[in-house]
Amino acid sequence: MAEDTHKKIVFKYYSTYLEEIVSETMWAEIVDLEKGYFKLDNIPFFGPLIATDDIFRAEYDENEKFLMHKETIESSGNSILQILVLEKEFDKEIIVEKLKTVNCISESLNDTFFAVEVTKSVDYLIVKSLLDEYESNSIIEFAEPCLSEKHRTDLLKN
Repeated sequence: MAEDTHKKIVFKYYSTYLEEIVSETMWAEIVDLEKGYFKLDNIPFFGPLIATDDIFRAEYDENEKFLMHKETIESSGNSILQILVLEKEFDKEIIVEKLKTVNCISESLNDTFFAVEVTKSVDYLIVKSLLDEYESNSIIEFAEPCLSEKHRTDLLKN
């Protein structure tokens, strides 16, 4: 990533998955440096209520020596899901590939945990149905830490 168009931003929040306060550093595109406005250009693993392409404000923190997320200003309509593979011998790439076929990309933390971006244009019912099937068979567990208004509306259509 080019430093002249992007900055690394630190996000601090309580992770229910890790049960502690964590810091996650993510890349963001500069929208208005003077105002401290950025657009998230990463898929958060544990993240606060923020998704890719959301516009947020960050300020330089003297203690951290980094730009720190302060508030989300505008939602992109994208959602972020967290998936934990429970079945030891299961290859998570099977789910990753199925999600790709419905235009959802993901980022892996390790062999058993990954985060998924569901863009605004994707019908969330298709994604949820796919994940519900794996969850009902105790292969995975998934969470919806950042479900956009658009995707909540998709669920209501069911």
